[in-house]
Amino acid sequence: MAAPQDKAHPELPDPQEVAKTYAEVAKRASHLITEHVQRQLKKGVATPADELGIAQAFMDMMAKLLSNPYKLAQAQMNLVWDYFSLWQHSMLRFAGMNAAPVATPERSDKRFKDEEWQEHFMFDFVKQSYLIAARHIHDTVCCVEGLDEQTQKKVNFYTRQYIDALSPSNFAMTNPEVFRETVKSHGQNLIKGLNNLLRDVEEGGGNLRVKMTDTTAFELGKNVATSPGKVVFQTDMMQLIQYTPSTDKVLKRPLLIVPPWINKFYILDLREKNSYIKWCVDQGHTVFVISWVNPDEKQAEKTFESYVLEGIVAALDAIEQQTGEKEINACGYCLGGTLLATTLAYLAGKKQKRIASATFFTTMTDFSEPGELGVFIDEGQVSSLEKKMFERGYLEGSEMAGTFNMLRANDLIWSFVVNNYLLGKDPFPFDLLYWNSDSTRMPAKMHSFYLRAMYMENRLVQPGNVVIDGVPIDLGKIKVPCYFISAIEDHIAPWKSTYMGARNFGGPVRFVLGGSGHIAGIVNPPVANKYGYWVNPAAKLAPTADAWFEGAQQQAGSWWTDWQSWVSAHDADQADARDPAKGKLKVLEDAPGSFVKIRIDAKKAA
Repeated sequence: MAAPQDKAHPELPDPQEVAKTYAEVAKRASHLITEHVQRQLKKGVATPADELGIAQAFMDMMAKLLSNPYKLAQAQMNLVWDYFSLWQHSMLRFAGMNAAPVATPERSDKRFKDEEWQEHFMFDFVKQSYLIAARHIHDTVCCVEGLDEQTQKKVNFYTRQYIDALSPSNFAMTNPEVFRETVKSHGQNLIKGLNNLLRDVEEGGGNLRVKMTDTTAFELGKNVATSPGKVVFQTDMMQLIQYTPSTDKVLKRPLLIVPPWINKFYILDLREKNSYIKWCVDQGHTVFVISWVNPDEKQAEKTFESYVLEGIVAALDAIEQQTGEKEINACGYCLGGTLLATTLAYLAGKKQKRIASATFFTTMTDFSEPGELGVFIDEGQVSSLEKKMFERGYLEGSEMAGTFNMLRANDLIWSFVVNNYLLGKDPFPFDLLYWNSDSTRMPAKMHSFYLRAMYMENRLVQPGNVVIDGVPIDLGKIKVPCYFISAIEDHIAPWKSTYMGARNFGGPVRFVLGGSGHIAGIVNPPVANKYGYWVNPAAKLAPTADAWFEGAQQQAGSWWTDWQSWVSAHDADQADARDPAKGKLKVLEDAPGSFVKIRIDAKKAA
């Protein structure tokens, strides 16, 4: 009889462990409160400001909404009707009868995956009540007559943030998994969760930085970014890594990869089985990768032009010196692709053919439809951001990371809130999230130009409206073969926007649409056999993205093999493998280099 009794009544936690946890929580809380008070005394009392324009947007929305009381009353009646239906459904379930649900979550919604959300009538009632309210709130504010487009987008975005935040899955008493754990551990999960919360505030320098993974589980060069190679060149802006060949023969033209400067390059070299860098080396490419500096106030005056000239052009000079090759193939990822396109137009303007083919991963060059990121970019928000940037000389990486996380708040914010603070668990070691947390700063002058010239004014697609080192930039002058790979679920660089940009190039363009999103759609090795991709056999790009997709054919597997066939068709000649240690440039250090190993100290940043 003892075993069933133990099962029904879980053992009480160790009193010494409880006392130790309470003491640690109290100590941390006291320290954080003291630090917060000291910071506030230094700052003084600040006048409340609406820097993001959220309050004004919702005031405009409410004014327009209240001007049509009939439509508002109709929305309220629809909400009441759904609630009456839910009450009827719940009473039938309470009586032991089956009833069709009034509201169901989407199949991809991971918040309600626990079985008790469906099986227990009370949790089912809470879940459906939330889903009904969420749907009606969204439907009421999503299409308010008379609102301008930017205000409507802002209202939609922040309404979704509000709806996501109030999900019953985010609260201890209305989340069945958390409720079970609380009963089982006699509340120790919540005490541990509070301890985790205080830890994240401490490590964030007074700001909450939700920990997504165990960063101590990874070491660059040891279990991430492990592809062997050497740093063979360096400027104030970047290090150039050349990777050790794994084949006796290589394609004649070296391959230069230009990553975005907002995160570190090793998203393309997380581990051996999904490393695009290693895969390219194994396919016979002489691979070079730019590793951007993590800038501080010393690079405050660096411009977008600096990234072109001291980044890509300097890399081209170094590669030519190292290998003797005057022409290369190049790949650019996201912002790195935007920079690569600018560099191609710059070289075309100088009548220099140094890049023989170019590949663009999820790259926007036409910013007329930037997706949800456009919510954060208007005159008021950019001016406020510029004020902060120019005071310290750079934009803090965590600020941009927070913006991107909000685009997928349920996956990148609230799931970790539940795991870390309600369940009291430590985050799981995950290399992708380790990379995601390894954001970089951006020089003030460069980032100001990028936001205004690209997102706000869309100047890159206007011939001559961007000038690099005296050369007017015209994408139409780019005649080299180009390969565009975008992702169908990309929320950062929407594929239809990348398609619009691809149509501005003057040479042959192959556009390929991969499955999944901004990262998984690109880091999709052939061995995984996931997602697939779409290609359109037509020789020319269709006038619109929708027209292109209508004529596209889905292929199984990874786009990597399609790209390899494309790039090798433009580079049939071969050469002997090139050892980075035997080139003309001096080896500075082993890959992945020292630039990539500089992580931001959150406390100092704050």
